[in-house]
Amino acid sequence: MNILVLGGAGYIGSHTAKELIKAGHNTIIADSLVTGYKNAIPEQAKFYKGDLRDFDFLDNLFSSEKIDAVIHFAAFSLVGESVTDPLKYYDNNLCGTKVLLDAMVKHGIDKIVFSSTAATYGEPENIPILESDKTCPTNPYGETKLAMEKMFKWTAAAHGMRYVSLRYFNACGADESGEIGEAHNPESHLIPLILQVPNGKREYISIFGTDYDTPDGTCIRDYIHVTDLAQAHILAVEYLAKGGESDIFNLGNGVGYSVREVIETAREVTGHPIPAVEMSRRAGDPARLVASSEKARSILGWKPVHDSLSEIIASAWKWHKNHPNGYNEK
Repeated sequence: MNILVLGGAGYIGSHTAKELIKAGHNTIIADSLVTGYKNAIPEQAKFYKGDLRDFDFLDNLFSSEKIDAVIHFAAFSLVGESVTDPLKYYDNNLCGTKVLLDAMVKHGIDKIVFSSTAATYGEPENIPILESDKTCPTNPYGETKLAMEKMFKWTAAAHGMRYVSLRYFNACGADESGEIGEAHNPESHLIPLILQVPNGKREYISIFGTDYDTPDGTCIRDYIHVTDLAQAHILAVEYLAKGGESDIFNLGNGVGYSVREVIETAREVTGHPIPAVEMSRRAGDPARLVASSEKARSILGWKPVHDSLSEIIASAWKWHKNHPNGYNEK
């Protein structure tokens, strides 16, 4: 198939593009490079630089390429920034998706896989979280992603489009080649922040909150290797290509790890003591976020392969150790 990966120069997008190429799909990437990196784009992929909110850019792309399906990663995703600058997130995430759907409808492209988030749930009512649980986001990032899901639902109903929305939790790790990995500026994810300590980029890692109702008092999260996430997006595209109905799936290991467990595993993997400093809780951090991915397993046939925490951190360390400044080598 000819697959367009929007945001394919970003962390999860670039790993998905690499896996698509391995699976034999013709892969086209569109990215503004505002947060993505050209060095992350696989050589075998065709690249178009442009903004999702630019209808003419998308119109020209869809006129130039025969696209069978779209995978949509092109959204801003920093929770904290979304709280301080919500209109930036509504403009890029919602307005961009509206323009994308306009272009898809015009060109008769009827299949899309969407990179959604566990942030659509907000404070979870149950653990593990089910797709049928209440959605009540606690920040504009989650709110825009939920609104994007609703846009797909109503556009699909009106125009015969089909979509899969993938709600996932903490993406982590790096491709086994060590050639691409996680590089955010600023960095907000726990594992790369921890690995900045053995890389000499920070003196210690902060633990925000040690009095949660969890076995060791620190927050518990569901960590999924980025290559497993990439495989889920490919399975979702293939599901739609075979006539699958629009649907929403959680992606998670179903196993949660605490902040202390992640730090301790990083110490074992890197051989570095990684000092930790205990701080007060951050506002809005739920004690536990763990997904049930039974639906994705049964319908999409998805099964995480790289699900051990030590393997996840080892793959991340392979990337960060050799790329201490990410894609900005100097």
